[in-house]
Amino acid sequence: MTKDLVMVSVDSTLVAAAREMRAYDIGDVFVMEDGRLVGVLTDRDIVVRAVAQGLSPDLVSAGDICSRTLVTVSADDGEWYAVELMRLHAIRRLPVLDNDRPVGVLSLGDLALDLERDSALAAISAAHPNT
Repeated sequence: MTKDLVMVSVDSTLVAAAREMRAYDIGDVFVMEDGRLVGVLTDRDIVVRAVAQGLSPDLVSAGDICSRTLVTVSADDGEWYAVELMRLHAIRRLPVLDNDRPVGVLSLGDLALDLERDSALAAISAAHPNT
């Protein structure tokens, strides 16, 4: 699980969210409203839901584009439960909540490293990112 979370406001522009992703070398940010997690915005969301539709990333907000149907896990849930949620919902990242507050994000790569260290996905996940 990654504990260093990057959060943006629902009112943040897509440009601002993308700059946060670039600054932290990540592919997603949590979208917050009034201290609550209301969505997850990925780099793919920006491309597919905004740029490819001809929407201006300077004018569209993170709240307009983010995925708001959240699938989450508790900090106490087991890894295999997370795997089943990812499989069931065809997702690659799960926000981890503790008392409804985001405390981390669990990725498919994290699970591969923990559960199947010898797998191809674990090897890819462990590799340094391309720059």
